[in-house]
Amino acid sequence: MDTTPHLPVGTLVDEPGDASGDGPRAPAVLDPTRFNRHTFWCGQSGSGKTYALGVVLEQLLVQTRLPILVLDPNGDFVRLTEVREDADPRIAEVLAGQDIRVLRSGPHPDAAQGVDWPERLHVRFAAMDIRMKAAVLRLDPMRDAEEYNELLHLADAFATQTPGRESFYATLHDSDSHARRQLLLRLQNLGVLEWELWAWGATSAEDIVDTRPRATVLDLGGFATQHEPKVAALAVLDHLWATRDRRQPLLVVIDEAHNLCPAEPFDPVEVALTERIVQIAAEGRKYGLWLLLSTQRPSKIHPNALSQCDNLGLMKMSSPRDLAELADWFGFAPAELLQRSPGFRQGQVLFAGGFVGQPAVVQMARRQTPEGGSDVRVPL
Repeated sequence: MDTTPHLPVGTLVDEPGDASGDGPRAPAVLDPTRFNRHTFWCGQSGSGKTYALGVVLEQLLVQTRLPILVLDPNGDFVRLTEVREDADPRIAEVLAGQDIRVLRSGPHPDAAQGVDWPERLHVRFAAMDIRMKAAVLRLDPMRDAEEYNELLHLADAFATQTPGRESFYATLHDSDSHARRQLLLRLQNLGVLEWELWAWGATSAEDIVDTRPRATVLDLGGFATQHEPKVAALAVLDHLWATRDRRQPLLVVIDEAHNLCPAEPFDPVEVALTERIVQIAAEGRKYGLWLLLSTQRPSKIHPNALSQCDNLGLMKMSSPRDLAELADWFGFAPAELLQRSPGFRQGQVLFAGGFVGQPAVVQMARRQTPEGGSDVRVPL
């Protein structure tokens, strides 16, 4: 007897539940054990991509013990700690007992009244790999050899302690070293020291992820600068890679993944971040690091990450070019089902790959938790 849990995610579009064809449709399930392969989740704007992905994540929380890390650029998953009023009571009870940590960025809506988020998204600059620090500071080891070398020495100096902002500043400012003073000028000119992202000795996202809560949501959307969300993701993913030998399973969900793993990375942080995600895609499975990359178009994702995905969730996709590209990447998805994608209704998904018994079109179930973000209505 098979005792493996299954994830009920909706109903099969093409198979009615009884011989008359008028009864309730047959349930659709995913195999949670096959999330130990990378997954590509794709759908154009308005297809219900993020909502449907939330259904899958809820079921993983209810049916498995797999820890989940969500890199959330739009605040779509920050309400995973809540349940809807009309939620299934059994599921609501299970979700309510989960250890779900939401690390927020940006000001609280009631900040003027002195209210802050329960947990802030902070990372440790001092703990980052030297190549990652150099990317943040736009340092080249040859062109900026003296400053790069000072950065190396600082890493050694703070190897056994996490500096506070004041002590870090003083270490640079009070030095007689010209290169160290130049490094301080670079930090000031780029505004890096003022980023709210840094932990400066406080609890960091790396610390929390190390404890493997059932879910950790990193709210990347509230930072004041465009660089902080990418650096936050880089620091956490870099830490996961540095500690990969622990072999602690983790599903890493990257929503709007084209922002963090673009097909053509531009600046040094994008390059470093894309390289790390590609490395996890290529080598992370054996260490228990499994990716779920969600985006609007396959062409937006770096091909070396896309090529490592063995599961596909495809929602409405109207572009013939995108569908042809998906057919090339995911040969296990039947062409006739791919070609139906332009006609999918909102919330319909083509599942193919190892996490489904056979390729099928599914109408996704309703969410049990509120979606954090939603479309803005046209005023009438």
